[in-house]
Amino acid sequence: MTTLFTPAEARNAVELLASRSLIRLVTEIDDNGAIPTRRLAGTLPDLSSHQLRRATETARAHGLVRVAPGAGLELAESGTELADLYDAVARWGRRHAYPAPVCEFSSRIRHVLDLLVPSLATERADGLSRPSARCLLSDEAEGDLARPRALLIQWLADNPQVTQVSEPEPVA
Repeated sequence: MTTLFTPAEARNAVELLASRSLIRLVTEIDDNGAIPTRRLAGTLPDLSSHQLRRATETARAHGLVRVAPGAGLELAESGTELADLYDAVARWGRRHAYPAPVCEFSSRIRHVLDLLVPSLATERADGLSRPSARCLLSDEAEGDLARPRALLIQWLADNPQVTQVSEPEPVA
């Protein structure tokens, strides 16, 4: 058995990547190109100003986006790779009707990423992960999940800052 990430690192990474506002920001820029910062609210009207600010700060802090002079907020290479990961995860979810046949894009991504958390922490000797106890997948679905799992593991290996678990602040 190979340990990939600690359970805390895996959970931290998935919580960050499964943020609805981060998913919306990354996929919007991927689909439509750079967004002028003053147009973020108009481009993503379903997100509050707090959600937009937090998503933008998170994306910049983790090197997913950058401000391009004259263009606005654009994806960095790791952001483009994350958008590809989101697409692969969503395709798997749609193909296997997970978590439901009809589901919002960001919700589908969150559910599939949650399904992958146990496989991020450990891997069996045969290279396959254990399915989540919450969901028994068909053999076909489990087999098809190998690609999104491999993409996620590779993306996390290339972006280790996302797995960092912040230390709790000391209580005074």
